[in-house]
Amino acid sequence: MTTGVHPDAVLAEGYRRCATITRRHGTTYYWGTLLLPPARRRHVYAVYALCRLADDIVDAPGATAAAALAGTDRRLDQLARTFRSAVADGTLSPTDPVLRAAVSTVLACAIPDDCFHRFFASMRQDLSTCGYETWQDLLDYMDGSAAAIGEMMLPVLGGDPGAARGPARALGLAFQLTNFLRDVGEDLDRGRVYLPREDLRRFGADPWSRRVTPAWRALMRFEIERNRALYAEADSGIRLLPAASARCVATARILYARILDRIEANDYDVFRVRARVPTWRKAALSTRVLALGPPVGP
Repeated sequence: MTTGVHPDAVLAEGYRRCATITRRHGTTYYWGTLLLPPARRRHVYAVYALCRLADDIVDAPGATAAAALAGTDRRLDQLARTFRSAVADGTLSPTDPVLRAAVSTVLACAIPDDCFHRFFASMRQDLSTCGYETWQDLLDYMDGSAAAIGEMMLPVLGGDPGAARGPARALGLAFQLTNFLRDVGEDLDRGRVYLPREDLRRFGADPWSRRVTPAWRALMRFEIERNRALYAEADSGIRLLPAASARCVATARILYARILDRIEANDYDVFRVRARVPTWRKAALSTRVLALGPPVGP
């Protein structure tokens, strides 16, 4: 932090940077958050940006190469320790503006600390694990990398931490599984496969060949069906949220689920083509939800 800069100015800059990070890297979330009041919106940005900081460390080019692994682990550990120490002290001590905004949000919204323990544990797992044997093994990883993020968002969005917890976890899992299916090619470049080996064997599919075969199509149809079941499980929680939050979550849910439609339209080719929902569709849906309320379903 520059000497003489007022702490409030650093915090305001942090929230501005969090919004920029979300707009740049999480466009689907960003369009949904436009339906939130500004006070809630900035907290969503802060949670997203914190998770992005950790994700960028473990996903940086060459981050898990043997020569770089120790340094990657140190950077992730430093981020986690700095963040958790500030939350535990109840202070806005981090000098990094984004981290300061994240700490401010966690304190203001009383986000449970356990969510972050699980999140950072999953991020560390990415440094040593390149694949998962079973769906349950993948779910264990996703508990920290995805379900926990759904739990983090509940107090931000004003959801009932009891009744809405299950659907929030399901939505976090659904979002991440969609990412895994969309980003198979990018993850292969990092030496990772987030598709259970038991499923690959069942369908005789080989992601490393980077070829769309009948076996690959059958595997992807199976995983997309599993993904849509998670979205359906999450839908029951939308009505439990305050109206503005329900509109936000419904928009993000519908837009993200449409990525699965794009994968199907691309004949399950997730190696050469990145499935995207056009910006004009995101804007149109946000406008419709704002005017008519949150529909449920794709």
